[in-house]
Amino acid sequence: MPKMLSPKSRIYEFKDLIRKERQPKTKKQKNNIRCVSIQKNTEDSHDQQDHEPKLADLLENRDYLDAFRSFLQSEFSEENIEFWLACREYKRMTSSGKLSNKAADIYKEFLHPMAQKEVNIDHHTREKIKRSLVKPDLTCFDEAEMHIYRLMEKDSCPRFLKSEAYQNLRNATRNPV
Repeated sequence: MPKMLSPKSRIYEFKDLIRKERQPKTKKQKNNIRCVSIQKNTEDSHDQQDHEPKLADLLENRDYLDAFRSFLQSEFSEENIEFWLACREYKRMTSSGKLSNKAADIYKEFLHPMAQKEVNIDHHTREKIKRSLVKPDLTCFDEAEMHIYRLMEKDSCPRFLKSEAYQNLRNATRNPV
């Protein structure tokens, strides 16, 4: 069968898709399809996928991080980025004496049920972190940190990328993220 081309997809050759009518199918027979590959061939979809930044890219660039933080403030969810940044800072600590104090501060500021900047995590994770504060280690916030990161990645970041603030920043910089 010859190749069939259309403007948006390519379907590559496949053989013997239709069995002969008189030949009964046995349990051991397989459909004899050699290769079927569907590939979108629009430049626009490739450009958007290739050039759309990920949250990790935004967080590595100071200008984009500041713009993202301002965007979250405008949406009344800046506690998410502040918690994530506090966890990153906590992981870079080297003094075990300060570790306990910093862990308690993070819990009071972001995880305590009455915290002014309370982040949205499940009760199980919150209690697990609370128990770990007796003897905190560098990984005690990992689960909550990843939850908040995924929340920002799936919810806040796509909205930020469509925002006027992001578009203006991207147009103003020579090296877009």
